[in-house]
Amino acid sequence: MDIQQLKQRYDIIGNDPHLLLALNKAIQVAPTDLSILITGESGVGKDVFSRIIHENSLRKHVRQGHGLISVNCGAIPEGTIESELFGHVKGAFTGADKNRKGYFEEANGGTIFLDEIGELPLAMQVKLLRVLENGEIIPVGSSNAMKIDVRIVAATNIDIAAAARQGRFREDLYYRLNQISIYIPPLRERRDDIPLLFRKFSSDVAEKYHMPPIVLTEPARRLLTEYPWYGNVRELKNITEQIAVVETERTITPEILQNYLPFVPTERMPALIADSTPTTNPQITDRELLLKALSMGLMINEMRQEINDLRQMIADLKPSANRWPATRQSLPEQQTPLPSTTYSTHQPPDELLTPEIIEDEKLALEEREKDAIALALKLRNGNRKLAAADLHISERTLYRKLKEYNIE
Repeated sequence: MDIQQLKQRYDIIGNDPHLLLALNKAIQVAPTDLSILITGESGVGKDVFSRIIHENSLRKHVRQGHGLISVNCGAIPEGTIESELFGHVKGAFTGADKNRKGYFEEANGGTIFLDEIGELPLAMQVKLLRVLENGEIIPVGSSNAMKIDVRIVAATNIDIAAAARQGRFREDLYYRLNQISIYIPPLRERRDDIPLLFRKFSSDVAEKYHMPPIVLTEPARRLLTEYPWYGNVRELKNITEQIAVVETERTITPEILQNYLPFVPTERMPALIADSTPTTNPQITDRELLLKALSMGLMINEMRQEINDLRQMIADLKPSANRWPATRQSLPEQQTPLPSTTYSTHQPPDELLTPEIIEDEKLALEEREKDAIALALKLRNGNRKLAAADLHISERTLYRKLKEYNIE
């Protein structure tokens, strides 16, 4: 099957060279049994690539309809994930009144797609490594290993190599999963494909609901193309469908389009936006706040990790010395040095970064994270799945944050 046939079969729109490279790689490795790691941001279509790989493999005829099992590792509660993946025997725990097959046993002979693999708890990563190394699973409550034949395709939207270096993901598992890697580019890296996707999505809506198609003016097309699309194809599809259904005017201008796009600071967009007539839509205020909150939310986890590293750094420095030049060389290699813009080069950092200041900063970050979550839930009318997608976190992480911050 050539690339053009592949695109038609799986309804893939776009001619970007990086997208075509990913498709070509997927079709080349599909007939093998190698483990595959698909990387890319949320909304780029990693699940579509898992189908391409399975349906063009030698496993496609195995147990028709059950040959490909898709599992979202981030959506399964940590306490039940082992049972979900590997099954359990009767009496293994309270409520286990019968034997139950797990996803791996259901996929035996076929392919299992582990989405959001970066969310898998470390304890489960060890057990997954056993599956890759020995082809065995042990159901919860059983002492007998069960041989299985499953091809693993995993996907993640995080930098899993960096997570492995930081100890948040097992390096041995990373290398086992990453026998073949496929990178799917975000929409903002394939801008020429954006108008094509918009036209496809709007045509689908027009055909489905028997409505006249919508068309973009040239300035609106430029605005659509230059928008960063942090939610990628999924976000573009949702917004296109909203416009096609809601707008009575079928010619879409920049002013109409901006009513549906979350606010983006003008310095991150071309002059087109600055020259456009500002909208008076009262919902824009909430959208502005949401984007700012989400932008902060994207950095909060990393910033909190850096703060914890800094606290440990200060604890390590205090017993040994008080002067920065003498202690800087003694820092562990994996610790991230403080950016030079955060302190004066003429002042030792431990005079600025006291534990009290760091604790205040941590509390401030937590407040911003709490506000981002609350606002995302408000704008999504309490829909946790959509709010988690907006915040670029898993549903399980969102659930944990709701409990942590006592958010209703």
